[in-house]
Amino acid sequence: MSNWIESGGEEPRLYSARSTKCKSEKWRTGSATRWRSVTRLACAIALIALAAPLGYARDRGQFVNTSAELKAWFDGLRSGKGPCCSDADGSALSDSDWDSKDGHYRVRVPRLGYVLDGQQQELVWVEVPEEAVISEPNRVGRTMVWPIYGYMGVTIRCFMPGSMT
Repeated sequence: MSNWIESGGEEPRLYSARSTKCKSEKWRTGSATRWRSVTRLACAIALIALAAPLGYARDRGQFVNTSAELKAWFDGLRSGKGPCCSDADGSALSDSDWDSKDGHYRVRVPRLGYVLDGQQQELVWVEVPEEAVISEPNRVGRTMVWPIYGYMGVTIRCFMPGSMT
């Protein structure tokens, strides 16, 4: 049997992965794809713009009577676990919600980081890691804790003991 080309067959066609559409068809297809992408982007931006007012900031009025110097101090607080963020992220504790034993602290905080149907949350005792204790002097006098809520439960990022009077 001889080769197909040698037997007088037509020249073989080369096939590739590229499309064989003519330029005008490519332009129309590309234009439709482009408009679809622009439409999707516009819809995503519109949804973000509509949802943005629904986000609530955590301004509980805690900085109303606070000096700029004290606010800057809170913003610069750090523990061995990193920055504590600010007073807005921390919670003041009453003396009955924290204690110290053998140089280790524990605090009583809500089990969850959110409120369920406006009900009172269960409070749990959490051990404060040594690296979470803020070592600099407490300028506000009140005990403060910065809890972190995650899928493993609640942990303490920063803890600043008070006077415990």
